[in-house]
Amino acid sequence: MALSPQYFINSLLAASTWALIGVSFALIFRVGKFFHFAHGMVFTIGAYSTFMFVDRLDMPLLAAIPAGVVSSMIFGVIIESAVYRPLRQRGSRPLVLLLASLGIYIVLQNAISCLFGDDTKSIRFARVAEGIDILGARITPVQIFTVGASVILMLLVAVLLRKTTFGRAIRAIANDQELATISGVATNGVFFWTFAFGSALAGIAGILVALDVDITPGMGMNALLMGIVAAIIGGMGRILGVAFGALLLGMAQHIGVIWLPTQWQNAIAFIILVVFLLFRPEGFFGRRPGKVAV
Repeated sequence: MALSPQYFINSLLAASTWALIGVSFALIFRVGKFFHFAHGMVFTIGAYSTFMFVDRLDMPLLAAIPAGVVSSMIFGVIIESAVYRPLRQRGSRPLVLLLASLGIYIVLQNAISCLFGDDTKSIRFARVAEGIDILGARITPVQIFTVGASVILMLLVAVLLRKTTFGRAIRAIANDQELATISGVATNGVFFWTFAFGSALAGIAGILVALDVDITPGMGMNALLMGIVAAIIGGMGRILGVAFGALLLGMAQHIGVIWLPTQWQNAIAFIILVVFLLFRPEGFFGRRPGKVAV
């Protein structure tokens, strides 16, 4: 079967979302060293808070979007300050933090279900129209905006990590938190602002998805898992690597369904993950650990 340009457009769209959620997760993982599964609900809160501002409070969309991003940021820093920081101060292991994050995810998902119901919701700001034709493929203005926003935000993260004092502090804690603390890095402050920035990115990703497709209370877990897979196969913490990982993931999922049923999309992602874990666990651009001389 011939490959239609639409498959590549769909792959690029999926990669844009997976890359954004993957980078936001990787930022937090680099400093926290645990899987922040509640990040999936931060993603969902961005979508639902924007829906609430538009649908329930009649806010203009251009005002509701920044308010939705701020809502995600607030929830992210509350989770860090009220749950993770006290656990770290008690010397809790990463497994304890992971279990706490799963508990937070379940509580927040049920809260959203109670507040908004389990049925799908939509944020529509314009009449549904046929997409723009690009080389025989159709893409909507919202989807073009999603790709552009994702690229710009990825570049922003890369500049932040390489060119700012805050970025250098993140990299210092990622390399050795104890040494960074001894060197005078305010670790609690770095944790706080990393969660704030990462949560804002996740909220933006959730809002971009909400503007394009319907939203449900469980939308965050699938997005988070795809972002984690993209981050792992690209090289956790490598911005370019996460982008390539997301692109590979998007192409494998959307081109793979030419020969396989669409229900296999998530299975394809995890097959790729297992292959990378077995043969290149450091990912595309990760560094292999050096041998220790004895």
